[in-house]
Order: sequence, then structure tokens, then C-alpha cells
Amino acid sequence: MITRKRLAAGVCGLLAALAVGLLPTSATAADEPDGKKPSPKVELVLDVSGSMRARDIDGQTRMAAAKQAFNEVLDAVPGGVQLGIRTLGANYPGPDRQTGCKDTKQLYPVGPLDRTEAKTAVATLAPTGWTPIGPALLGAADDLKGGDATRRIVLITDGEDTCAPLDPCEVARDIAAKGIHLTVDTLGLLPDAKTRRQLSCIAEATGGTYTSVKHTSELRDRVHQLVDRAADPVVTPVATEGADRCDKAPVLKPGLYTDREKFAEHRWYRVDVRPGQELRASASIGADRAVNNDYGVLLRASTVHGREIVRGSEAGDGRTDVVSSGLRYPKAPLNNADGAAKDAPETVCLRLSNSFAAPASVKTEPGMPVELAIDVVDGPSDASDAASFGLGRGWWFLGALVLAGLVAGLLWGWLSRWRVAVWRTN
Repeated sequence: MITRKRLAAGVCGLLAALAVGLLPTSATAADEPDGKKPSPKVELVLDVSGSMRARDIDGQTRMAAAKQAFNEVLDAVPGGVQLGIRTLGANYPGPDRQTGCKDTKQLYPVGPLDRTEAKTAVATLAPTGWTPIGPALLGAADDLKGGDATRRIVLITDGEDTCAPLDPCEVARDIAAKGIHLTVDTLGLLPDAKTRRQLSCIAEATGGTYTSVKHTSELRDRVHQLVDRAADPVVTPVATEGADRCDKAPVLKPGLYTDREKFAEHRWYRVDVRPGQELRASASIGADRAVNNDYGVLLRASTVHGREIVRGSEAGDGRTDVVSSGLRYPKAPLNNADGAAKDAPETVCLRLSNSFAAPASVKTEPGMPVELAIDVVDGPSDASDAASFGLGRGWWFLGALVLAGLVAGLLWGWLSRWRVAVWRTN
């Protein structure tokens, strides 16, 4: 599972990095009026259930290891990060399931960090009760609501949720479907197979990561890394909603967008492209639940009249959690004396389709997460320079390399024959 998540995270990270390189500055951050970025919000959610008494992490209890890691992380939290702490299973030791499954509480409010106060609050914790992960995620999402800052939940637990039927994986999907750009990263302390599957599902549903932890140093380093990641986000996507046909579709400007798409659905978007410009678009769909093997994603660009301009497609076989596709469409400049006509934009219809399918037991609501990267840049001087092949004017360089190789081969062959002739003569 870790390998799958690393691969998925690598794909998403690469797309985000490309998007940042392509997008204008105004599209990559939601700045406040005074020019400063809003302070990122992070909430650490810690399991304090009875199982945290187990003494199997570096010779100490899981609770002691978590406290030690928390203290070291709190000392290193970057300035400007608004950090909070929430617990689950920390207060009710009794056998009543209904009461135990409500046992989640904010230990330290999300805001500017007072390290001494936060450490004192953590020091009072003792392993107690149940493991209500679903209610804790709902509470943490509520703690982080409001504003345009990036938001991240870091969930640390040693076991799966004990409060079904409220499935924490479904809770995570519902949180992601709200379009509030809240990421949940999960860390499992010596997890069993069921816990790994559940925590991986929670992370996948929100674009987060899952990590298995066996040592205190691993827990400290990973939590520290995730807090740092929240403090320096790459880009904040904008929520949008595609339509069932082009004339109803939202018009997208250059930027990064998120949406949700159901199984085997088509979603439409529109982009205006002026003569002399090039549209660059990519789309990624995350398989945040169990799906059948053999699936694909198709991104198709067409005119408002339905004529296909260009398309990009990619197929998957179940080995990755994300499948992506992209396209480039250069619109040739017009040599027209009428300036108004020359600058008239063309409306390009983008259709994103998928061929995902799932077993009957898998819920199809909400749809799977979609990320769209849109950019419109100055096009090549000659729109027929085969930009869709990815080389553009690089064909000249490729041709020069081929010619140089041919000449070098002929010279080497001639020299070899001359050396053989001299050897035979002597």
C-alpha cells in the first residue's frame, strides 16, 4: 500500500509542480488584501484509546512514544502555522458504545501556537476508551472551517475505528466532496491489515498520504514533515463543477481546479483561446475506492460545433491510484487587417471522460476526485510545428543529431577499412 501511495503521491506532486510552473502568480495562491498568504491550519488528531497502553514502540508505550514525538514536533512548528490538537477516546473509559463513540474533544484550539500550553495539554493524556475515528474527523473538519488557508488533518492511531456503521472512509469522502480542500494524512502505529486498509482509504479520499510507523523517530519525522508541508503549500485549487454539455459548462481561466466525476461519466468545461495562443490542459482522476481493473481517462478538446481538435488518453490496470491525461492545442495567429476579428477568442470545449467501473458493493457517491490544470500561453510561431508530438521546434535538433550520427558512422567505417587495408599491406 505504501508503494501505491508513494506512486500516487509522486504523480500528484508532479502535476502540481507542473501546474505551478505554468500558472500565473495570481492563480497559485489565495492572497489576503495586504499581500500576505493566509496562515495555514493544521490539526493533529491523536488516538488516546485503551490500546495505546501497549508497550511495543522502542521499549515504551505507544502513548509515551506519541507524547515524545508531539513535544519535539511542537518545538519545530514553523512560524505562522495555526495548529490545534484533537483527541479521540481520551475521556470515557466505560463500556457504553453510544457514549464511547462520542468521545472526541479538541484539546488545543486551532490558532497561533503557545508551545508551553500545548505541551502541558498533551502531558495530561492517558489511554482511556474507544476509537471513534469518524466522529473525530468530522470534529476536526469543523475545527478547521473558515477562510481560504490550506487545511490539513494529521491522524495518528494504532487501530481501526470501533464505532461503525459511521464509516470513517465515507466520512473522508464526504469531507472531500465539500470542496473545502482539506487534506487528511494518516499514520498507523504498528497497524494490522484492517487498520492499514482503513487509514489508506481515508488518506486516498482526500488526497493525503498514509504511513506505517514502528519507531518514535519515524513518528516524529513524519508529523514534522506534514506540518512543514502545510506551511509551504504548492498551490490551492479552486472548486468547480463540470456540466453535462458544453454550452452549460463553466468557463475556466488559467489555474488549478478540483471537481468530482461519477463512474463512466462525461464532464464538460470551456476555455477561451485567442489566435496565437496555445491551450495546455491536464486532468487526473483519483481512484479513492475499490475499482475494477482496466480503466482509462480521456480528455478531448473540440469546437462548439463538435469538431474534434485534439485528444489525450491514458489507460490503467489497477496498479496506481491516479490516472492522468493531457493535451496541447495551438491556435494559429490570423493575418487579418481587422484587429477585432484577429483577437476574437475561440471557445474550446473540454470533455473529461472515464471508464471506471466498480463492484456492486462499492458506493458511487460522491464521485471520484478530479484535478484539472489549465493554462493558456503564447503559442509557437507556426502552429503546425507538430506541438502535439511534444517536440515543437526540437525536430530541428533531432534532425541535426541524426545527420551527425550518419556522418560519424560513415567516417568511422572509412577509417576502419583504411586501418584494415594498412594492416594487410604490412
